[in-house]
Amino acid sequence: MSKAIYRSPALTGAFWMVLAGVVYAAGNVLIQQLTMKMGFAASSIAFWQYGIAFLFAIPYLWRTGLAVMRTAYPGQHIARVALSALGVQAWAIGLASVPLSQAIALVMTSPFFIIVGARIFLGERVGPSRWIATAVGFTGAVLILQPWSSGFTWAALLPVLSALLWGGTSLITKKLTAHEKPESITVWLLMLLTPINAVVAIGGGFAVPTGDVVWIMLALGLMTVLAQYFLTLAYSSADAAYVQPFDDLKLPLNVLGGWLVFGYAPDMLFWVGGLMIVAASLSILLIERRRER
Repeated sequence: MSKAIYRSPALTGAFWMVLAGVVYAAGNVLIQQLTMKMGFAASSIAFWQYGIAFLFAIPYLWRTGLAVMRTAYPGQHIARVALSALGVQAWAIGLASVPLSQAIALVMTSPFFIIVGARIFLGERVGPSRWIATAVGFTGAVLILQPWSSGFTWAALLPVLSALLWGGTSLITKKLTAHEKPESITVWLLMLLTPINAVVAIGGGFAVPTGDVVWIMLALGLMTVLAQYFLTLAYSSADAAYVQPFDDLKLPLNVLGGWLVFGYAPDMLFWVGGLMIVAASLSILLIERRRER
């Protein structure tokens, strides 16, 4: 990362958020491959996904020792993990029912929950530019979703539930970054998610990966731990209300992945909505850079 980006909280937060979006997009493609194409149980995916992610984090934990998990805020960690676990389950089951582009469009209601929550619970100042950018991005998501079309199903509401739950997770993450290291937050999440997801997996009929599924699960676990770490770095660099609009870029990234792998062809309304989202995110970046100068 260049010195100019490193010295700018705005650019640093945007960089890590976009990088997290790229990794998440690749992971979502793998989840749909497992559920829609290979028939793997959606309720078991979260267990293996985050369990393997935790295994990838063990070398770091071994090197640093248990000191990385020392915290004065265990309640916040537990609340964050509980919301995240529920969001992960809703997301995995949702991806087994609706196309990737539709699921991503629905989960993009998360910025609304986060910006309102940042104002109410974190006391962050949310200027008009941020409100406008979020509204434009949400409008673009609605155009892509097309809730008035015959293809809309109730199962598509599961990503909306994920958006709400992950919005709460993001707010707690931002609060924790004021006191905790990104590495500590990431390890806490991975360690607590595994037993919670195990209970859900057993309740839904525990499935064990075999054959090619094993390799896909390993790749998914690695992408998960990297995405979580990049997301934590983003929130530790800038305000939650600022970096969140850059999460909108996950829409074109995920739709691109769905098109390349599954042949989901977006229509004209998608491109209109996608341009609105990208324009909103870039405008926030330019405004924030101008304020820094």
